Amino acid sequence: MNINELEPKIVWSYFHDITQIPRPSKKEEKIIAYLLNFAKEHNLEAKKDKAGNVLITKEATPGKENVPTVILQSHVDMVCEKNSDVTHDFDNDPIETIIDGDWVKANGTTLGADNGIGIAAQLAVLASNDIAHGKIEALFTVDEETGLTGANSLEPGFITGNVLLNLDTEEEGEIYIGCAGGKGTRAYFKYKEKDAPKKYFWFKIQVKGLRGGHSGSDIDKGLGNANKILNRFLYSIMRKKYGMVLSEIGGGNLHNAIAREAYAVVGVKDKYKEDMRVKLNVFLANVQNEYKKTDPNLDIQLESVQMPSKIIKKGVAEKLIHSLYACPHGVIGMSFDIDGLVETSTNLASVKMLENYTIEVGTSQRSSVESRKDDIVNTVSAVFELAGAKVVHSEGYPGWQPNTDSQILKLAKKEYKNLYNKNAKVKAIHAGLECGLFLEKYPQLDMISIGPDMTDVHSPDEKMNIPSVGKFWDYLVRILESVPAEGEE
Repeated sequence: MNINELEPKIVWSYFHDITQIPRPSKKEEKIIAYLLNFAKEHNLEAKKDKAGNVLITKEATPGKENVPTVILQSHVDMVCEKNSDVTHDFDNDPIETIIDGDWVKANGTTLGADNGIGIAAQLAVLASNDIAHGKIEALFTVDEETGLTGANSLEPGFITGNVLLNLDTEEEGEIYIGCAGGKGTRAYFKYKEKDAPKKYFWFKIQVKGLRGGHSGSDIDKGLGNANKILNRFLYSIMRKKYGMVLSEIGGGNLHNAIAREAYAVVGVKDKYKEDMRVKLNVFLANVQNEYKKTDPNLDIQLESVQMPSKIIKKGVAEKLIHSLYACPHGVIGMSFDIDGLVETSTNLASVKMLENYTIEVGTSQRSSVESRKDDIVNTVSAVFELAGAKVVHSEGYPGWQPNTDSQILKLAKKEYKNLYNKNAKVKAIHAGLECGLFLEKYPQLDMISIGPDMTDVHSPDEKMNIPSVGKFWDYLVRILESVPAEGEE
């Protein structure tokens, strides 16, 4: 069975279409063209702003003309992550989907259900002729995953509705009413090279098999960070007697993903060759024990390599390794307002060797309290500044303050209970939704966020639960059909 044969067919058919369209962040021109062509084929009004955001409007069905306009919103870009042994060109290749029991996943890459299923639901509403609803504005934003550029660029008057349903969360039966704000912090180390020393044992060490995940919603799951694990071992062999030197280092990729893989090319004095293997075996046993519940497939491989021509001068290498070891990663504090909600966190996302003898360390910080976000940003900055790195910050984005008196929330809670005879959970999420930026630009908006069940987003293990998509769709339709006319309760 192909995914476009799953039920509800109208949703899965559009999701299948979306998986066939490459849409990396900042390269969304193909999905934008698809959306504009969809609007043309369905005789719907559409417009695109300077940033690339698309708005498709569908008028109210007969008898629903006095119902307030509802904005349905999702983002069109996807996180592009793959396993190292998979060949895939995210700029040109479609996603290969696999049905595995009650789940849909991709073949060694991210699935793009974040936020492709939101797009599919919007298109299904726009294409349907059997849903009674008020005026619909379907907003498709660009570049959410690498900076919320589309939401940040949204201009006054582009949308007109006062009720917004964000379709970008990952737990069916949960209604989100708040999210964390975030900021990126990058450190740059300039280094010089020198000739690699002779009479050294050279090896490549690789951390593999970690699950990875979303640096917001998965940060409290105790998942291993490949950069931290690798650097922990490097730090342990920096003792003077080994004469350790560093030739290459790299790990992680995206700022909003927990690093799954990392590597380094290292040399130690010849006489300590066997010491390295013994130390690694002991180290691996320890970390496998630590992560046996969260990352049971964690592995660290050591293989000998040819002597490199150059190494990073020792002073910078030591400062890099010390600062990576000192850099915090994970949950910094829990919320005192909402049980179980992470308030503040930081992610050591990536280590990359760039041109011009530069090493870039990428990190991201999140908090639902603005002052605490600033505090953890400064903490991370101080670590790298002490090591002599140049530190720069992204512009950041605001959090979304929960509104428990929201009218659309009250309606959504009521209709979930009517539909499934149980209460939906009302939550805030420790991840960056675009809602904070929407609220900053359109203060009158009344918003909630909903979605089907997904796991391991932002990693090649990303998958989406098939039955939950049906429940998500039925629930979305029920909300749209139940929005009262102006003046009604």
